[in-house]
Amino acid sequence: MYGVHSEMYGMLINTYIRDSKEREHLFNAIQTMPCVRRKADWAIQWITDTKSTFGERIVAFAAVEGIFFSGSFAAIYWLKKRGLMPGLTYSNELISRDEGLHCNFACLLYSYIVKRPSEDRVKDIITKAVSIEQEFLTEALPVDLIGMNGVLMKRYIEFVADRLLLDLGLAKVYLAENPFDFMESISLEGKTNFFEKRVAEYQRSGVMSNTLDRDFTLDADF
Repeated sequence: MYGVHSEMYGMLINTYIRDSKEREHLFNAIQTMPCVRRKADWAIQWITDTKSTFGERIVAFAAVEGIFFSGSFAAIYWLKKRGLMPGLTYSNELISRDEGLHCNFACLLYSYIVKRPSEDRVKDIITKAVSIEQEFLTEALPVDLIGMNGVLMKRYIEFVADRLLLDLGLAKVYLAENPFDFMESISLEGKTNFFEKRVAEYQRSGVMSNTLDRDFTLDADF
């Protein structure tokens, strides 16, 4: 799945970025951008950590899936709200759906753990992830946009972190409200007009899997 995501983002960079040096800079962001490097180092730290408990690592991976992607996704949904770059925004819908599923699975798995880390330990992991993501977005969004700026983005990251803490069965830390109304309406956008574009929602297993189900008839028994 992540291979598909990487391929998609690679295609988008090749499409939108015409300057070869800038493309190279973005493709090697872990080496060329310190804020991206810090995010990668934090994630790798938990992947290779053999001393932390399973519960701590699950919380960290939930933070990676639920917090580290949230700011970038919000920025792309900001474009969608304005009807810009439909190819980017549609592919982002599909990818954000996957990442949300990963985060939900981590929270579900955590709920089955008997010996969980302390509340203070969980909040320490989450707040560190928030700090790293906020630093990244400060550098990624140096110019204020209409309805989006660094201050609002930081608040949004705190809102996402609070929501993740609730999903983990803990109390909020930041008590932040969602500053982006368009992010609240994402869950309602499944009612896509099929004549406008393809939908980005999951399909129920087995739906339309049988070609006989696609036949249109007038012999229904009323």
